[in-house]
Amino acid sequence: MKAKVRILAVLVVFLVLVVNSASVAVDTARIDRLRDKGVLDGEDFRIIDDFVAETVRELVGTRDFTSVAKLRAIILARSSSDTDSARAQYAEQFYDSAHKHISLGLEQAGLLTPEQRRIKVTLNLLILVDDLLVSAEAFAADGQDLRLVDSALAMLNDKSAVVRYWAVHCVTNPAIIEKLNSGKAADLKLADGIAKQLKKLPEQSGPETLALIAEFAAGANVPQADDLLLQIADVRIKSYESWTVEYELADSTILKLLCGKLSPVNPNNAHFASRFAQLYSYAMQKYIKDIKGGDFLSDVQRHQLASVLVETEQDCIGKLLGMPQAVIKKAVGRGDYTTLLAEHNRLLGDQTGPGRLAEKLGFDYGKTAAGAARTAPLALPEPPEESIINN
Repeated sequence: MKAKVRILAVLVVFLVLVVNSASVAVDTARIDRLRDKGVLDGEDFRIIDDFVAETVRELVGTRDFTSVAKLRAIILARSSSDTDSARAQYAEQFYDSAHKHISLGLEQAGLLTPEQRRIKVTLNLLILVDDLLVSAEAFAADGQDLRLVDSALAMLNDKSAVVRYWAVHCVTNPAIIEKLNSGKAADLKLADGIAKQLKKLPEQSGPETLALIAEFAAGANVPQADDLLLQIADVRIKSYESWTVEYELADSTILKLLCGKLSPVNPNNAHFASRFAQLYSYAMQKYIKDIKGGDFLSDVQRHQLASVLVETEQDCIGKLLGMPQAVIKKAVGRGDYTTLLAEHNRLLGDQTGPGRLAEKLGFDYGKTAAGAARTAPLALPEPPEESIINN
């Protein structure tokens, strides 16, 4: 399940995505004739390059953002040939040109003023990259498509959170992950490089971006990806400890991804298991503290946490223990914190001994000061006074 991203509300401020009758000056006549041609030559390659260059140039130079969706649609609709015999030739040139001119366009966008215009143009170029990367024809280009990833990687450290989000979106979409898992040395090298770049982001990213990074980390078949997913879990765990966690519903996604990595043959199995258990424990503890009388959560937060507890029980706990159960679901429905706490201790452990998950999966929560294995998850600190909400 993809986390619902609040950042889309922010994008409305920056983007006008409705295509209207605004004038677009790009000449498509030559490229449209070319798409019906059976074999391409040097002049045809120049036409493709000129078309891509002209479209990107107009997008970068536009001040009428009511026409920007039409510009993106124009180039995307002409990203492939209509002729089987020319399809490979066309795609190779098209994606080579797209990489070259979009990369240049992003550099030019970085110089635009005011800042809002820079962000608008950069976002639209990244959305174009994203569209091209997931288009079916992109992956017929024998690797040319993945060159576009470089354009997005260059924007991962942008000062705008919205730009960073879309850069992450470009490099983590499922189509890219599938391609990177081809087993080819070049694809594995690129996946490893993407994972290394993404490892710089979790501490400065919001939950919507973290969810995208987590999906990539869980799906990419490189060692760096495992480390990245554990890092994301640690970021969420620390945010619960400090009472700064945002959008608790994102933890449904992260917990399911952690659960999906649990396997006796996974060398990181104990690490994934302990992160899964600690994160789930903190979500449960926070919910229990609130319904027990803490009254520090908003209605939205309370509903989000309830969903995390119930969905994780349904999708993960039953699977891990080998039998379906609905104890948490029923307790949440009744607002029964006593049963929730008892089930928390049964599943996750307490000071008297390990829980069912630890017994099944063979993990602990680290060492005590005396060097003994800790059988209970860390206790969630009390909320700071400023966190209490009077509902």
